[in-house]
Amino acid sequence: MSCSCFGSSRVQKKETSTNRELEGYSLDNIRNFSYNELRLATYNFDRSTKIGRGGFGVVYKGILKDGTQVAVKTLSAESKQGAREFVAEVNTISNVKHQNLIELIGCCMERTHRILVYEFLENNSLDHAILRKKSNIKELDWKQRSKIMIGTARGLAYLHEELEPRIVHRDIKASNILLDKDFNPKIGDFGLAKLFPDTITHISTKLAGTTGYLAPEYVLGGRLTLKADVYSFGVLMLETISGRSSSSSSWGTMQKVLLEWAWELYEEGRLLELMDPGLKTYPKDDVVKYIKVAFFCTQTTANRRPMMSQVVNMLTRNIKLNEKELTAPSIYQDSSDKKEVSCASTSRISSSFPSTITQVVPR
Repeated sequence: MSCSCFGSSRVQKKETSTNRELEGYSLDNIRNFSYNELRLATYNFDRSTKIGRGGFGVVYKGILKDGTQVAVKTLSAESKQGAREFVAEVNTISNVKHQNLIELIGCCMERTHRILVYEFLENNSLDHAILRKKSNIKELDWKQRSKIMIGTARGLAYLHEELEPRIVHRDIKASNILLDKDFNPKIGDFGLAKLFPDTITHISTKLAGTTGYLAPEYVLGGRLTLKADVYSFGVLMLETISGRSSSSSSWGTMQKVLLEWAWELYEEGRLLELMDPGLKTYPKDDVVKYIKVAFFCTQTTANRRPMMSQVVNMLTRNIKLNEKELTAPSIYQDSSDKKEVSCASTSRISSSFPSTITQVVPR
C-alpha cells in the first residue's frame, strides 16, 4: 500500500509526539505486548470480537497464543485520554491487587498504539446483565445482585481505605462493574482515577465521569473527595435493585430520574415498588435495607455519606440504620438549555458551571 510523503510525514510526527509524551514513565512491572500479538489475538480487531465500548475506546475479546482469553482495550485516536491518562491507568491498576478489582495483564505502546490487556470476564458487565436485558440473558436473582453490590463495595473500600495513597475511581457505573463466570464483581476502567494522599482532604479538578452518577459537590464546584465514589455507588445500588437506568427521566408519574423517584417512594412508604419487576421472589426486609443504604450514600452533603467500609458493614451485618439522619438526596440533571442540581424533594437549586468543568460523558 502506497502513501504520499505528506501522509507519511504526518504519521511520523504523530508517532514522535506520542513517544515524547511517554518519556520518563516506567511500565516495567507488567507484560509488554506487541501490536501484532494483539492483532492476531483479536482476528485483526474483527467486529465479531467486540465486547464493549468505553469513553476512551473499544474493547475486544482476544485469545493469546497460549490459549488465554483476554479483554483488549484499544484507545481510539480521537480519545481524550492522552498519554498521561494512559500511563496513569496502567500504573494505577498494575500496582493494585484485590479480588474485586480487574486485573491488568499487560499493555502495548507500539508507535501510536495504546492498548490495555485485561483478564477476560465471562459475564460482561453489570450494565449488560441488568440494564440491557436480552432474551438470552438469565435474570439475576437477589442473591446474585446482593453479592455484586457487596463485592463492589469491598473493592471501593480497598481503594479508599487500605491503599497508600488512596485512590478515588471517579467513574463508578454499571458498565464499569465487570462480572466473572460466577457473577463476582470486579471494578474496571481506571482511566479517570486520582491518587489521594493522606495529607489532603479534597482535590479541585475538572469534572469527569458519567451523567447520572455524579455527586452534587463535584458537579457544582469540581471538589473531588472519596465521597464522590460513594455517591456513585449509591446510584449504582438503585440500578442493581430496580433494573432501571439512572440516566433516564422516565420513572414514576412525573417523569423523574431514578434517585428522585426512589426517594418519592420512600416518603410514601412504597419502597418495594422500586424492585425490578422481573424478580418475583426476594427478601423484602433486605431489599428495603439496601435501598436505605443507597440513600445514605447519596446524601447531598458529602460528609453525611458513610465511608465504604461502613457501607460494607451495613450490607453484611445486622446493623440498625438511623433513618432520622436521612435527608433528601440531590441529583445532577443535564439538558440542552440548563444544567442544575435538584433536590429529590420540592426544592430546586440551579447553578451555572465553572468554565473548568469538562469531560462529562453521557450513558
